[in-house]
Amino acid sequence: MAQRIGKYTLLINNHVTVHSSVGIAGKKEGEGPLGSEFDMTFQDDKLGQSSWEKAESTFQATAVDMLLKRNAVSPAEIDFIFAGDLLNQCISSTFGLRDFDIPFLGQYGACSTMAQTMLVAALFVDSGIADKTIAVTSSHFCSAERQFRLPIEYGGQRTPTAQWTVTGAGAALIDRDGSSVQINHVTAGKIRDLKIKDANNMGAAMAPAAADTIYNFLSDTGTCPSDYDMILTGDLGLVGSELLKELLMKENIDISAQHQDCGLMIFDRKKQDVHAGGSGCGCSGSVFCSHIMKRLQSGDLHNILFAATGALMSPTSSQQGESIPSISHLIHLSRA
Repeated sequence: MAQRIGKYTLLINNHVTVHSSVGIAGKKEGEGPLGSEFDMTFQDDKLGQSSWEKAESTFQATAVDMLLKRNAVSPAEIDFIFAGDLLNQCISSTFGLRDFDIPFLGQYGACSTMAQTMLVAALFVDSGIADKTIAVTSSHFCSAERQFRLPIEYGGQRTPTAQWTVTGAGAALIDRDGSSVQINHVTAGKIRDLKIKDANNMGAAMAPAAADTIYNFLSDTGTCPSDYDMILTGDLGLVGSELLKELLMKENIDISAQHQDCGLMIFDRKKQDVHAGGSGCGCSGSVFCSHIMKRLQSGDLHNILFAATGALMSPTSSQQGESIPSISHLIHLSRA
């Protein structure tokens, strides 16, 4: 059973591992620096579907199907699937996964959902409630823009702080099979709110949550940034990444040598028109489940923190003048 370390962090005792993972992406993502790292990229982001939302569901279903086939595991062998996305009522997950006939627990952590689903899956496996679980999430540029900002056809101008929602999905098989990638600790984040109301400045809105969760983990475990090969955030982008480092420096914590951000890794900001970088559930989902997992499995990385971040907003809350609260959940992984 998991053991509490400090106030916020849980130590995973029963050798819970990320057995395998799949990261898939759309056309623009495939043209970025990590294009060759994804398990599959699509040239048609609509995937032949009649709507962007149906296409996103297909992305998620494809990632899970690839994961099962890669590991010769049937849906009947999966005890639980933990999934979520950005759309209202998590429709990408429910409609994408409804035909797998796996016990389903929907999750909403906005862009932090990859870490949240992995966190919950790890605790289920560690406790013995489950033997095999899947954590999966997705996002799609067109479906997210339609819901949260403006219709794409409107052609609205994007501000320099805006980020590009990643079209992609990530799925991870989490069990206790003795895989080389082990989940050691998990830290659930607290809601933080810098009172930012601009939906085109998500990085700044999410940075306080990432700073809080990373600070709490380091304090609970008595470790420092230099103990890790990488401190990976989900999708803070350029603005949020700089703010994160500033906030932690106020606590005398310097992560500049270890910090990388999925939103800055997935696109080439000089060649691709993404302004402050990438965002969306599929950002950290696709990057972690492809590029990062491959580096862990090969031994290129040995000890990392993965702190995905999310903006806990909705179109309704924004229309009512609410600010954008944020959350960050952290997973500590190592190569066993």
